[in-house]
Amino acid sequence: MTNKYDYDVLYIGAGHATFDGAAPLAKTGVRVGVIESGLIGGTCPNRGCNAKITLDEPVKLTREAARLNDILSSAPTINWTANVAHKQEIIDPLPAGLTARLEDGGATIIHGHATFKDAHTVVVDDQQTITAEKIVIATGLKPHRLDIPGTKLAHNSSDFMNLKRLPQSIVIIGAGYIGMEFATIANAAGAQVTVMLHGDQALRDFYQPFVAQVVDDLTERGVTFIKNANVQAFTKQDDQFQVSYGDHQQLTTDWILDATGRIPNLDGLGLDRIGVKYDRHGVYVNDHLQTNVPNIYAAGDVLANDLPKVTPAAYFESKYLMRLFSGQTSAPIDYPVIPSVVFTSPRIAQAGMKIPAAEKAGLTVSDNDLADYWYYQVSKEPIAASKQVHDQDGHLVGVTEISDQAEDAVNALLPAIEYQLDREQIDRLIGIFPTIGYAAWHRA
Repeated sequence: MTNKYDYDVLYIGAGHATFDGAAPLAKTGVRVGVIESGLIGGTCPNRGCNAKITLDEPVKLTREAARLNDILSSAPTINWTANVAHKQEIIDPLPAGLTARLEDGGATIIHGHATFKDAHTVVVDDQQTITAEKIVIATGLKPHRLDIPGTKLAHNSSDFMNLKRLPQSIVIIGAGYIGMEFATIANAAGAQVTVMLHGDQALRDFYQPFVAQVVDDLTERGVTFIKNANVQAFTKQDDQFQVSYGDHQQLTTDWILDATGRIPNLDGLGLDRIGVKYDRHGVYVNDHLQTNVPNIYAAGDVLANDLPKVTPAAYFESKYLMRLFSGQTSAPIDYPVIPSVVFTSPRIAQAGMKIPAAEKAGLTVSDNDLADYWYYQVSKEPIAASKQVHDQDGHLVGVTEISDQAEDAVNALLPAIEYQLDREQIDRLIGIFPTIGYAAWHRA
């Protein structure tokens, strides 16, 4: 690389698509800059995965305790205020730790909002001009807002996770990851929850018979689901809010969560000025994560592709760019199997070929009623099942599980799917017993 520019590689955004690769890249001697307008770490550590799973932990415990109520002497309840305070204890130190990782590696952090001036130049907060040989767009996603009257009366996922007091009633617009996970948490903490769906399916990326079981379970716990809601407006009425939907129908609530999805965070970047190809799906790249402007790359959730928008995928892309920019590889990116999970109770986790695609292809799909398996009976799980997909040679090529331990079971099976292990190789694996991982391998 050349000294013609301020930096060899400049990252815009400081989430997983950046820091997992930028810190080790700087250690190789490459001059690395990172521009971030918010907290270092981006969405996942500060207002996403880490915060969500911390709030969910008591939910998991109360669910298990309820199932074991004939064994335990008392049933725990969730102290919402204490739960949110604990969440802050977990996430508050993270930006400083990630800052230290970047700076200790030799990267320079610039705080502010970047706008492209040309393909090699950005301006930060209309004041500081910075140049770089290569620039990586890693700005992630931001919450979508409904374009309806009163939309500012609704809140986003960050607002929900920062609530000091839980409202008595909550209306959630949307039934994707965020809507269903937060419906689970709010319901378990004592709120009256209504979920309004755009269509007639929740969690469309997941196996629908398993999704139906999650919806049925939440319904039994008091959550109301309104399909094809056609939400039209939000209005304030004294200390409450009204949601207008359907055929002149209205619902009064204490709080509204707009969980209608997340969209590429590209506002004010100036991509049109430099000709980078993008649309509402994100930034388009080739198999080297390179945009149509040769020196500009993109990584993470901001990409326009069909891959799951999950932290480990951004991590993988960040590590790939580190190897590419440091000269350790010139090969195109080769994605492994990328699993996904929704942290409802029970969870649904999946990896590899999905069930509808497998059935269409005529592959073998096996059913496993895990609720009858002794390890799941330890905590009296009433809903536990998996479906596994095998190819003509018997290799495991896909798995979907619904259970309170689904994420761990699917994690355990990833090597078999990724490396196409045969039966002899699987039989050579001696796991730790008794664990959910061992149980998963036993069924592979």
